[in-house]
Amino acid sequence: MAKKSGLEAPESIGHAALIGRDFELRVRLLELKPAASCIRLDPLLGGRNPWGRADFSLRPTHSMGQISCLELGKRVETSGGIRASLAGRYASALFDLAREQRQIESVSASLASLAQAIADSKDLAELIQSPLVSRKEAGNALNAIAPGLSLDPLTVNFLGVLARNGRKSQLMPVIRAFRRLAADHRGEETAEVVTARPLNDDQLERLRQQLRARAGRDVTIEASVDPAILGGLVVKLGSQQIDSSIRTKLNRLASAMKG
Repeated sequence: MAKKSGLEAPESIGHAALIGRDFELRVRLLELKPAASCIRLDPLLGGRNPWGRADFSLRPTHSMGQISCLELGKRVETSGGIRASLAGRYASALFDLAREQRQIESVSASLASLAQAIADSKDLAELIQSPLVSRKEAGNALNAIAPGLSLDPLTVNFLGVLARNGRKSQLMPVIRAFRRLAADHRGEETAEVVTARPLNDDQLERLRQQLRARAGRDVTIEASVDPAILGGLVVKLGSQQIDSSIRTKLNRLASAMKG
């Protein structure tokens, strides 16, 4: 009987497992703070990684088979933009893999379904936010809802990593950051729109056309509902914020009456 080597052949791991391990490695790197020096990883040659393991059996030609100091520096840069936040770094890791696998649209659709499920289910929203739910329980719960939402394998792997790392509370910020990355990839601007009640499709389309004229390019709308604004809407487009909510108008009126 042949003795097992310390490295498992990539063919025996399976495509989904490779994606999962690749994504987890990326996320761990992205959670590191930039350092004066970096460790070159070459898993197939048994190079030690920062976590004391040498079991990342990826092909040398795989995108994460070797990571140079320059690449690591680019990935953990925190000077600004989406990658400056923890959720942004997770979203960036997911987006990079989705782009390489040509799965941006399928992952976007899965995340949209997941976001809608969280909005529709109070229990799911509480599970995401509750610190009382263990990592294992969170992982099992997220894995259980995946088939019903028709989530793609890459998104399922992402949810597993997020749960194991104790970052499930970052799920919605990650989804929002991924949407911005995907919009930018398509050459679109992202507008965050808050209304007191959900907008229907016609209202969203009219608003999208108005914002497109203002931005000078296509606009992706991230719509959310906040009854506290009473009516109207609040729009954040790039560095601009347009607040035409009834709450703000009433506050201005109250200030004017005092003055």
